[in-house]
Amino acid sequence: MNTLDLARRDREDRTIARALRILERRMKYDAKTTPLVSPDLARDYLRLRLDGLDREEFWCVWLNAAHQVIEAECMSVGSLTQTQVYSREIVRRALEHNAAAVILAHNHPSGSAEPSDGDRRLTVALQSALALVDVNVLDHFVIGADPRPVSFAELGLL
Repeated sequence: MNTLDLARRDREDRTIARALRILERRMKYDAKTTPLVSPDLARDYLRLRLDGLDREEFWCVWLNAAHQVIEAECMSVGSLTQTQVYSREIVRRALEHNAAAVILAHNHPSGSAEPSDGDRRLTVALQSALALVDVNVLDHFVIGADPRPVSFAELGLL
């Protein structure tokens, strides 16, 4: 990319970040006080963050005991087809947030929201690691070009 393309992309990224903040304010629920108790609420919340990205990102939405959002944070940014996720880092952040539960999410820039075998193995590994510190994995979403992100819980994979 040349300098003009990078400058344009930077402006676009700032505009998208501002638009995201506006959308979050206008959503039908307040993410900090309304529990994310259904896949549809979580799906809407995550789609705003992960739809349309050009690199794979892995996010955790940390929840308190009432399933209210403590923090949503990007834990890893990778390439077009993968990102590295370390159980140790996920557990460390869960403890730092004093989280009771977590919703995992990542995007597939290729467009397919179908969970891969690697996605399934990662989910099992994170469930096991987080169970050791009493953090419940409520769901894992894969966001792709499909209009509806895929929920592991709805597929019976959790």
